[in-house]
Amino acid sequence: MHAIILAAGQGKRLAEFIPEGLPKCLLEIGGRSLLSRQLEVLYQQGVRQVTLVVGYAADAIVEHVGTLAVRPEVALVYNPVYTRGSVLSLGAAKQVMTSSDTVLVLDADVLFHPHIMQRLVESEHQNCFLIDRDFEHDEEPVKIALRNERIVEFRKTIPAGLEFDTLGKSVGFFKFDGNITVKIAQVCDGYRSEGLLGAPQEEALRDITLALPAAFACEDISGLPWIELNSPENVERAIKHVLPAIKEDITDF
Repeated sequence: MHAIILAAGQGKRLAEFIPEGLPKCLLEIGGRSLLSRQLEVLYQQGVRQVTLVVGYAADAIVEHVGTLAVRPEVALVYNPVYTRGSVLSLGAAKQVMTSSDTVLVLDADVLFHPHIMQRLVESEHQNCFLIDRDFEHDEEPVKIALRNERIVEFRKTIPAGLEFDTLGKSVGFFKFDGNITVKIAQVCDGYRSEGLLGAPQEEALRDITLALPAAFACEDISGLPWIELNSPENVERAIKHVLPAIKEDITDF
């Protein structure tokens, strides 16, 4: 199993929490960077190979990874157009996605309970999304809509009139088998060649999921603490609520 971590973003909205010149994935919560926690959890779950897609302040990430004692083997891929949509960062990892390995695709800006990663890695589903049904119903979260346990929409905005029986928030962590990752790589290439820049990686995943709904399933992680660090308010929540909630269960996290 190989993990791709999308870590190219700058995190301009979090400038008050990140020292100048450092990327968002090096934001520290509780004295440790998001990236160091993610790499350690992956290692604990048996993942031994990680590809980091980097962009902003790539040298700082290289230096930071070199200081970590517990982590998988890390290779870096540089995306020079990281400001033009995360679908291009996902596409930059094409070599991994066409290797026939089972691949985890992870956003780097998430603080999460390790059991969330365990649920993903150990899932019986070969192509798996993570869904949290306990979320604030506003415009920001990327949502997963299910009907009869199949994904019928995967976007921030759910179209009016869509029939579904379950709605939740995407954690931003995914698992795909080798057949699906090849298709994802092809879709990412299509976005680049057609000039559809500025798109998030979720759009490429959405295209494949809605085209082949029977190939995908979800693991429900509702009740486990996690948060995406995409706003100053969420950083405050991470410090005051999410990290303490994780530490209640795992004291040395």
